[in-house]
Amino acid sequence: MNKGRFQSVINSDKPVLVDFYADWCMPCKQMTPILKELKDDLKDAVKIIKVNVDKNPFIATHYNIRSIPTIMLFKNGTQLWTGLGVKSKPELKQVLNSYL
Repeated sequence: MNKGRFQSVINSDKPVLVDFYADWCMPCKQMTPILKELKDDLKDAVKIIKVNVDKNPFIATHYNIRSIPTIMLFKNGTQLWTGLGVKSKPELKQVLNSYL
């Protein structure tokens, strides 16, 4: 995903949850099923994307990603929330529900 495409996605008026990850990161792998369940629960109310920090260093640097997984919530291009480390589905749902 290039920077322009990323900006276009996070500029949505729908909340966009971004999972910054790397293929070699074991905690990052734990987030995949959690995010899938979250998407299944919330359907089209939220967009969830994954950004590989190794393949997208410019985006990772721009958002000052220093540890992974890092989860960020955007709406209309504005960063609303950041969470570091593995987050549970209930925790992410609570955050998202406050912005839906």
